[in-house]
Amino acid sequence: MPTPPEDRAPEDRAPQDRAPDDRAPEDRAPEGRAPVAPEPGEDRALSPYTGWTRAHWERTADRLLLAVRPHASPRKGLIQLPGPRPSWSGVRSDGLEGYARTFLLAALRTAHGDDPHGHLDRYAEGLAAGTRRPGGTGPEDWPLMADIRQAVVEAASVALALRLTRRRLWDRLDDRVRQRTVDWLLPALEPSPVDNNWWLFGLTVAGFLKDAGIETDRAAATVERSLERVEKWWLGDGWYSDGDNRAFDHYNAWALHFYPVLHAHLAGDRALLDRYGPRLRAQLDDHVHLFDGNGAPVPYGRSLTYRFAAAAAPWLGALTGHTPLTPGATRRLASGTLRYFLDRGATDEKGLLTLGWHGPYEPVLQSYSGPGSPYWASKGFLGLLLPAGHPVWTAREEPLPAERADTVRAFGPTGLLVQTTAADGLVRLHNHGSNHVGSTEQGEDDPGYARYAYSTRTGPTTAPDPADNHFALLGPDGTATTRGPATPLGSGPATPLGSGTDTALGSGTGTAAGSGPALDPDTLGSGTVAGSGTVTRTGRAASAHRPLPGVRVLSATLVHGRAEVRAHLVLGAPEGTPVRQTGWATHADGPVAQLHPVHGYRPGTTELPTGATLQGPGPTRTLALHGTTNGPEALFVALASLTAAPDPAPVSDLARVQVTGPRTLTVTWQDGSTDDLAL
Repeated sequence: MPTPPEDRAPEDRAPQDRAPDDRAPEDRAPEGRAPVAPEPGEDRALSPYTGWTRAHWERTADRLLLAVRPHASPRKGLIQLPGPRPSWSGVRSDGLEGYARTFLLAALRTAHGDDPHGHLDRYAEGLAAGTRRPGGTGPEDWPLMADIRQAVVEAASVALALRLTRRRLWDRLDDRVRQRTVDWLLPALEPSPVDNNWWLFGLTVAGFLKDAGIETDRAAATVERSLERVEKWWLGDGWYSDGDNRAFDHYNAWALHFYPVLHAHLAGDRALLDRYGPRLRAQLDDHVHLFDGNGAPVPYGRSLTYRFAAAAAPWLGALTGHTPLTPGATRRLASGTLRYFLDRGATDEKGLLTLGWHGPYEPVLQSYSGPGSPYWASKGFLGLLLPAGHPVWTAREEPLPAERADTVRAFGPTGLLVQTTAADGLVRLHNHGSNHVGSTEQGEDDPGYARYAYSTRTGPTTAPDPADNHFALLGPDGTATTRGPATPLGSGPATPLGSGTDTALGSGTGTAAGSGPALDPDTLGSGTVAGSGTVTRTGRAASAHRPLPGVRVLSATLVHGRAEVRAHLVLGAPEGTPVRQTGWATHADGPVAQLHPVHGYRPGTTELPTGATLQGPGPTRTLALHGTTNGPEALFVALASLTAAPDPAPVSDLARVQVTGPRTLTVTWQDGSTDDLAL
């Protein structure tokens, strides 16, 4: 076994063992960088939607990896990236994060032996340096998991990278380095310190150790314990809750499905893959509907700075065969998402991923976010595990569901309802059941979870600005109530392809996705893109919350085309309590938002001045309606719309709403179909 570069003096190393920065000056590119490949030309025959091929992905991975090199410690054990602030775990943890997450990208980039920039040599050297004195205060020392629990998260990326490169990196390391690495990794096999998707980090470490023949019994027990815990959050129809609360967001795709399925695939465990693969397929059946025609995923939930990690699950479906997507649709989704962020400033002038969405945007961050955090986006490069000849790289790109037809889709048990329009490719997500783990009644709302609606091209607004897409009771000083945790009261298709329905929402029942009629495949174009889940033209969802003690609000959203009916029934509020409904927060160069009062509100709309959102700097405009309660039960109904189509007709032209009783209304849509809604 050769001695690794890090345990020999530079002059004693063979040229092939030298990290790029240890080469003779004449062999180095400027600033120690190997020259990156030239930008590949677009291939619009193979990729008519994005122009991108595998070569673009490889070049992007190289550029990201080369950009972080100047920020590595002398022996490359830590990568300390610049940023506006450290995470709550501290600078040393952030340096480990910079190493671990980019190591995963290097492992994916070099999966098929192509490593023209010597990426793996650098990470092998960093592994030896970081594990030499873990817990120390030297310039290379990694933190111990016993001291900083964030190290458990980064251990998963280190272990996964080692698993993917075992024969090319791990197997050639000196025995001393391997033992030090094992000693550092082993604490991750203990029960998770955080009771959510963190259980899967221990599983990922255990999978590597088991493959490498190290502590196999203990590793197997960790895998079993981790999967058993996560199983308690499985709700069916492709969805987990991320912990004991109803936390539904991108973690379903890039963590809760990602780690078990990838572990089963890498382990060759057919029984596990047969169990978790169909769940991934069901998740992708919904997940694909969250992507705009311009490539953007819907920004909702937390950790949005991971950006194109949203493409990880579609790649994993192609890798394992558990996907409803064709190869061409998979690449179109992934390439579209990567291009979306790169084209909008996700990297700075030095090529570093920033803390934000498009560019830097601090309100989108969590306290655990540090300068290395965005590099969890490395998961989005999982497609590089597939060889160049795989159909996912050679098939012609196909359009996304948002580009094919106007659709409405309920996401199983989540209370989430997706509405897309083919004319502009825009995606809207109506939220009647997803909560942040820390949601409490009358507590501060998390803008990533508490809004009634999100879209691929708007908001959300953040404090101190008024909340967009919110219904509130107003105090004497104008203070708006929060939403807090939403209790789902049913969601699903409302109209079976044009015929009217009469569905009560608020009784605790509802129709889950998968139980209604699907559009004729001929209307969707060629190729199977989204599997067999329910795709309808009209859908609804409802929820309840308690904004104040003794006050309950029942809320429902009914959608058709680009039109939205937003209804709220306020129960138990004092007579004359002011209420406010807000709409979409839009930029001047963004889509057009409309909001129209139907019942309970005063005539006309007002415009609230709002500022920057993750879509860009302010100002933005957020329309609002105002009214007051009248009696122990007060019904408020509005029509709303968000569209990027040119010269949109007024939203009042899209539907006629008749209030037929204290809790009921009938909607006649522009195409003549009708729906009845009872709260």
